[in-house]
Formats: sequence, C-alpha cells, structure tokens
Amino acid sequence: MRASQEFIKQLEELFQTYENEVKGTKLATNTANTHLYHFGNFVKWCRGEYIPGASKGKN
Repeated sequence: MRASQEFIKQLEELFQTYENEVKGTKLATNTANTHLYHFGNFVKWCRGEYIPGASKGKN
C-alpha cells in the first residue's frame, strides 16, 4: 500500500464526488469516461494495485 487507509478512504469519497460532478457536465461520454478512468487509476496506484506503464494483464 502506498497510502494510509485513512487517506484512501478520503480519496475514495472525493472520487465519488468527482464522479458525480463529471457525470453532471455536458462532456462527451468518452471524455467523461477518460477523466474517471485516469482518476480511478490514480486511486488504484495509491492502494498499491496499479503500476503505470505495466501491461494490462499485470495491473
């Protein structure tokens, strides 16, 4: 784990808020999904579940 459980919990709560805000915009679906995908990867990285640049089978 790269971050404390407390930080991860706060980050996940912020992700929910961000997701709701992104979904409430007029962004194209693909653009909104891209925003959420990359933030989701950051959250996974903080949990120690994602390695940037690793192949899909190893993430």
